[in-house]
Amino acid sequence: MSWFYRTCLRPFLFVQESESIHDRTIETLCRLSRSELLCDVTAEFFGAPELPVELFGLRFPNPVGLAAGMDKHADAAPIWPSFGFGFSELGGVTWHAQPGNPPPRMFRAVADGALVNRMGFNNPGAEEMARQLAEWRTLGRWPDHPVGINLGKSKITPLEKAADDYANSLRVLWRFADFFVVNVSSPNTPNLRQLQDKSALDDVLAAVQQVNSEQAHAIAPSRGPKPILVKVAPDLSFEALDEILALAGPRQLAGIVATNTTIARPATTDEKARRTYAEAGGLSGRPLRARSTEVVRHLYRQTHGKLPIIGVGGIFTAADAWEKITAGASLVQVYSGMVYEGPGVARAIVCGLRERLSTHGFHQFSQARGIHA
Repeated sequence: MSWFYRTCLRPFLFVQESESIHDRTIETLCRLSRSELLCDVTAEFFGAPELPVELFGLRFPNPVGLAAGMDKHADAAPIWPSFGFGFSELGGVTWHAQPGNPPPRMFRAVADGALVNRMGFNNPGAEEMARQLAEWRTLGRWPDHPVGINLGKSKITPLEKAADDYANSLRVLWRFADFFVVNVSSPNTPNLRQLQDKSALDDVLAAVQQVNSEQAHAIAPSRGPKPILVKVAPDLSFEALDEILALAGPRQLAGIVATNTTIARPATTDEKARRTYAEAGGLSGRPLRARSTEVVRHLYRQTHGKLPIIGVGGIFTAADAWEKITAGASLVQVYSGMVYEGPGVARAIVCGLRERLSTHGFHQFSQARGIHA
């Protein structure tokens, strides 16, 4: 299926503007999501075998998830398990609805398997996402895998009010997600990455965890607070990453998502890729793979494997996922890999991981974590 997509479908799709084809794809998947039959048919072609992971008190059918940014509005939430994903991260969503940056704002570097985007957290706002998620529940179309929500800062909110922005979003979305990711590392919202500073991030996490505790007490006291993770940039120094790790205990972080897109650009001899790299925005895809793995490995070593890591960045194949897992990731996520490899990418990765576990004589997925850290 991946060969057919790369050879026959991708060339046709890639002659179209990147954001336009993305939006049309999500619109189609939204319609499919409303039909249990069509989701079941999709799963027959693209569903992945079981490779269960227990993490955050949740059961993941497999360790391969959909990264944030693919389904910003939760328009297609019910169908992602049918494409073989063991979990999905919806959003990023901000407290205030916002259009994002002016288009064009998404670009391909096909020769390098890369994307550059400066979307700027375009989304309908947290309250509208809550309405959409409530509708999926009412229709009985809730996905049968763990669902995360990526929380960003509204562009109009000043940095000194950022904590309130994140807390407000969490408050209205709390009942709908199994875990939340505090995104302070997108390069496409002005000054957002300043929130990775230890003091600023501490303020954000304090406000988020206060709401987390309040909502748990009011809505689900038997379960307790939801897992809160932080998504970090690949451009941070190891020293800066260590400062974020210092907050893990005091602010009860459940884990780290490593990493977001990068503002760095690789060397290339391809003229089209060079023009894409001249665009402002965050770069994802194959050129990010090595650096994101370095960050995963550093975080794993510094925490002695005690803090779960979701590895994301340049994962196209089972070999890429295996690299992240053996460096210390408990779960992995795919975004650009789906754009370049097609709808069968999660299934192919899970099947490949199962083969690697068997080859190494491992009986449980967790046995592979960090063996090359």
